[in-house]
Amino acid sequence: MSHHPPPPTLPVVTSTKGLKAGSIGIGPTVALGLAAVAPAYSLAVTLGFVVVAVGSSTPAAFLLGFLPILFTAFAFRDLNREMPDCGGVFVWISRVFGPWAGWYFGGWVPQVATFIASAALAQVATTYLLNFLGLGWAASQPVIVAAVACGLIAMSGVVAARGIELSAWLQYALIALQLIALGGFCIGAFAAVATGSAGEAAEQPRLDWFNPFASGDLSGLVSGVILCLFIYWGWDALIAVNEETIDRKGTPGRAVVITTVILLFFYVVTATAAVGFAGTAGITDPATVSDVLSVLGPQATGGLFGQVIVLAVGLSALAALMTVAVSTPRSWLSMGTYGALPRATTKMHPLWGTPITSITWWAMISIAVTVVLTAISADFIGLAILSVGLMIAAYYAATALACVVYFAPEMRTSASALWLKGILPGLGSLLMMGAFAYSAVDMLSPEYAGLSWLGIGTVFWIGIGALAVGVLVIAVIRPRLRPFFTGKTIPRGTYSTRNELQSILSSETEA
Repeated sequence: MSHHPPPPTLPVVTSTKGLKAGSIGIGPTVALGLAAVAPAYSLAVTLGFVVVAVGSSTPAAFLLGFLPILFTAFAFRDLNREMPDCGGVFVWISRVFGPWAGWYFGGWVPQVATFIASAALAQVATTYLLNFLGLGWAASQPVIVAAVACGLIAMSGVVAARGIELSAWLQYALIALQLIALGGFCIGAFAAVATGSAGEAAEQPRLDWFNPFASGDLSGLVSGVILCLFIYWGWDALIAVNEETIDRKGTPGRAVVITTVILLFFYVVTATAAVGFAGTAGITDPATVSDVLSVLGPQATGGLFGQVIVLAVGLSALAALMTVAVSTPRSWLSMGTYGALPRATTKMHPLWGTPITSITWWAMISIAVTVVLTAISADFIGLAILSVGLMIAAYYAATALACVVYFAPEMRTSASALWLKGILPGLGSLLMMGAFAYSAVDMLSPEYAGLSWLGIGTVFWIGIGALAVGVLVIAVIRPRLRPFFTGKTIPRGTYSTRNELQSILSSETEA
């Protein structure tokens, strides 16, 4: 007979949510992570502005911007190994910092960023695909673009509802096209530079391009690194399928690290190829700067493969949209399971093993956001997407910090834990906080993005406004979700707490 008091209830992570465990392996999981980042689209629309900030040191900016991403990826890997739940950051932050922080930094902040991104991705995919089909006149009509974008959102929801296997294998094809397009551009660009056919502005790649401080402009370097920092965003979407992977504790963590390293390779090589082929002057030209790959692609590879690159950019945005349709509803499924959202979010399709109600809600809300933002202004989606950087930095910083706090007891006895679960994620969190502060100050300027209200940049109002609304939403819903917000469904604890409780449970069993 045991004399131990009954231990507190810990959230037991199983596949009882209704998801199909063991459905995908490391390859499809990496494909989902890559697709969520939309590498072809991200490079096309961001590379030029990085060159504006740091010039030929652009490859170095990508290398430097990768460090906080890698440090944060270590946090995702180790937290997933400890708590493999499709809710990911929501569950981890709730466990370490409590329900308020979990709902805000793990629920509200990433979801608002995702909905803004969904509207932008749908709009971008529509514009590129219409232009590829020779329907440029339609791509210039906001109503037509919004209508087609809503159709793409609905289609993404249907694909997501049909099962994780279909989504994963479709992403294989879409990410393969993107990597082929980027690889083809790099080969064409490097070949043109080597043969002297790239034009007068071309430059031979030099080692100082990879030196972060070669430009001598610290302010420009910080701006460039922040742009690079957010061009990596999206890889963490693969955590949402962790309960459906083979080896759910190990596969997602390995996939996170593999995904970020693949992105680093393609980003650095493509940046080097682009700067070498067109030179900084060619990339910063007004006709090129906002869509580098679509302009330089045909020049470097010829008209036919150049069209493949344009198609890849459009499908890149569509692939990311389809990944969001997979990841966001699974986050809601987890939140509903722990009582942080209405129970309806946990309804599963009996045959396909997908959170059908959450997918439907995601599609309807994404369509509504797209319609509303388009109605406000044809350019408003672009302004909104600029504010997403604040949200990304906020929840990445909170997740990395949660890793440090959760594993702190283990760090006293393990040197590897001290580095991989403490020092490096801690640095990642600090760098993300710095990126948040720098971006927020930058957005305060009335000149930021060319629009302001009351003397403050419009993008700042959008970003800070979205964050502030989250606090009000929690205050409203808290009484209706009392079991979660009182810590009954996800009790707080650290690595040592878990071990102590496991020892108690083992003693109970032996007694």
